[in-house]
Amino acid sequence: MARRRTFIGIDIGDAIRGSAKALQKELAKVDPGVKWVTPESMHVTLLFLGDVDDRELHAVCKAVAAAARGEPSFSLRVSGLGVFPNARRPKVVWAGVTDGADVLRRLHTALEEKMLALGGYRSEERGYTPHLTLGRVNTPEAAVAVAAELPKRTAWQGGRVTVDEVLVYDSELNSDGPVYTVVGRAPLAGQ
Repeated sequence: MARRRTFIGIDIGDAIRGSAKALQKELAKVDPGVKWVTPESMHVTLLFLGDVDDRELHAVCKAVAAAARGEPSFSLRVSGLGVFPNARRPKVVWAGVTDGADVLRRLHTALEEKMLALGGYRSEERGYTPHLTLGRVNTPEAAVAVAAELPKRTAWQGGRVTVDEVLVYDSELNSDGPVYTVVGRAPLAGQ
């Protein structure tokens, strides 16, 4: 059977995508050594599952729906910038999630419990940090430039979106980068 690279996430909406794209253009002027995420690929990851067998996808989607039923829709705000793993050696440039971060953490925990119960998933050692990945740093020079730019961008405001569903994505890697396809939707149905 076929296996697909799968993750669970949240769509960020067009307004935040537009703000993030404008920020990427500004940051690209600082140093070209960052591979920027395309706006159509932007999302907030809740849980990366890795390779999932096609036969298991239905069970994954059912488990996601069960976890999503426990939370009502909520407002998510994207603001500020950060890097992983740290400012001395930045590898990933990200925008922070402020409003809605607690809900995302609860969803992450509920989803992780459901996926562990299904089997075939191992929890990550590092803690979950809700964020929107903007780009990946490819050169040491870009790392220095990005680290110098971060303090100037801490007040950046990316916008708000109302989140009313959790999405299951298929991630297909190709030469231009990953292509994400929604393969499951689960409404947030809590009170």
